[in-house]
Amino acid sequence: MRQHRDTVWQRRGISWLWSAEALASVANAAEVLSLRQLFQVCRSWPDELPSNGGNTLVVAGLDACLDLLRPEDAETWLGGEVKEAILAFQEAFSGELALIFWLPDGKRRFHINSATDAVTWRCAAPHSADSLDFGRVLWGEAHEYPQEILLAGHEAAAGLFHGHIS
Repeated sequence: MRQHRDTVWQRRGISWLWSAEALASVANAAEVLSLRQLFQVCRSWPDELPSNGGNTLVVAGLDACLDLLRPEDAETWLGGEVKEAILAFQEAFSGELALIFWLPDGKRRFHINSATDAVTWRCAAPHSADSLDFGRVLWGEAHEYPQEILLAGHEAAAGLFHGHIS
């Protein structure tokens, strides 16, 4: 998977972060929306986003919602409501602002197949033997795969960045 050392993920595109340091570089705790709030704000987007000088919307809770659903229901919901919210965000802001999903356990839960760049999400108990085909569901294995976000001075990935989902 390609690695991304630029900070563009802080200002545009869609990201999935698991590094607390990366999160702190764009938002403080009071600025983070719940997933429920994201679905509410989709009806009427604000003129200015709450984080990073108006450039970023950070959302928490996706992981908890995925964990509460059976894998087949989680995949359907991810490819339906969640993807619709992502697409609505991109359309509302012409792809020029950033939507970031905070997944504190993402480093352990995401699996990236190094041969194919396929991205899966490991389900939680009692479905821990299952995984969600995150990449296929959200970006349809498009020609542009996500990139690993690397912070300056760090070798471990802080998250995943995708410039535009279609």
